[in-house]
Amino acid sequence: MVDEKLLSKYDIPTPRYTSYPTVPYWQTEPILENVWKDRLMDSILKSPSLSLYIHLPFCEMLCTYCGCNKRITRNHGVEQPYLATLLKEWQLYRKEFPTSPTVQELHLGGGTPTFFSPENLVDFMGKLMSDLEISADADFSFEAHPSSTTTDHVEQLGKIGFNRISLGIQDFSLDILTRINRFQTLEQIENITYSARTNHYTSINYDLIYGLPGQTIKHISQNMAQVERLKPDRIAFYSYAHVPWVKPGQRAYSEKDLPVGMEKQRLFEEGKKLLLEIGYLPIGMDHFALATDDLFKAFSNKDLHRNFMGYTPKDTAILLGLGVSAISSNENTYIQNYRDLATYQKKIENGHLPIEKGHLIQVEEQETGRQIRNILCQYETSWDPTFLDSASGLHIKSDLIDSENDGLIRQKENGLEVTHLGKSYLRNICLIFDDKYRAKKPINPLFSKSI
Repeated sequence: MVDEKLLSKYDIPTPRYTSYPTVPYWQTEPILENVWKDRLMDSILKSPSLSLYIHLPFCEMLCTYCGCNKRITRNHGVEQPYLATLLKEWQLYRKEFPTSPTVQELHLGGGTPTFFSPENLVDFMGKLMSDLEISADADFSFEAHPSSTTTDHVEQLGKIGFNRISLGIQDFSLDILTRINRFQTLEQIENITYSARTNHYTSINYDLIYGLPGQTIKHISQNMAQVERLKPDRIAFYSYAHVPWVKPGQRAYSEKDLPVGMEKQRLFEEGKKLLLEIGYLPIGMDHFALATDDLFKAFSNKDLHRNFMGYTPKDTAILLGLGVSAISSNENTYIQNYRDLATYQKKIENGHLPIEKGHLIQVEEQETGRQIRNILCQYETSWDPTFLDSASGLHIKSDLIDSENDGLIRQKENGLEVTHLGKSYLRNICLIFDDKYRAKKPINPLFSKSI
């Protein structure tokens, strides 16, 4: 049963916390290229293990719900020049490395990675991998749009080491897909799923969204019926983030077209109930997995990690992002590449890392980030007794008492654990520790609502 009073209190714009500080609260001063290089190389000397994210921004059509950084084109002549630029960016890093880092995980994201032909992707990966040290248990994954992904993509990428695939389904219903300008068929989803199993992929993920325009309980039930039939290993069951001030494509529909508040929360609760009934187990704030999947195993062992790629079973201190708009991080620095494609390419052609902005993480920010990750990954956290002695400590203590009174958390000595009810309000619990947000609450819309 959804508590309407509680929902109205906590359904507020809230960060998703893939980092702390969140990107809008990064420092305004630019990060010098040499500063990032020095900090990155220090990290590699300490622990030469990294995750590699590669952003492939092109899509043939604009899906109006989408909040990703993408470039719409039907000109596939952009493929090879862009891949060549990615290799040049990698070489700018590679020549600086004091030792050869080992790749624990590699992910192709977008945009639409399968906009690129299998031949071009395999050629690119061959050149990249010839210069990589790869862990024996490395995970290689890619995002797949059902309408552009062929069995050849699955087979060819599987042959060179890809073992995970994430299908961006969002909804199975034609009427919802039509509203969000996304076109795919059930047959395409089935073919990719069966091909991934035939080619020995160890994990298949389905991305599904609740809160899309026109979506009802019936749609959610139909979606979960297909999930039960096809049985992917993981489900990412995301809340639709309506941010038309950031993504103008979302102005294709208005608030009146969207399930909001209680109506939207009921969609999530129905989907969660059905997922649990068919054998999926909850992880974090919006993920579910079978008990046999590595993501659930990592969660059970308290090894689950969260970074700019979302939830991952691999905890590496370094995330290196290649491509337009890609974000990189180590234990004390964040940087983001230029979001404009032409500027990104020009910087690399001129021999410079394409850094648009970044943030030097302070010691107290590192500790706050640890608390937030623990809450999102483990449903609990603990702190040193001095942690709440800061200037913001009184505010945190007051908010903790308020959240405990609302039944979202149970306080422990120097720590907390999230209750069953609180798992629906994880972003709000994390907000308690967010000094940046508390000090400068946004006047204009900045984040999507937490529900």
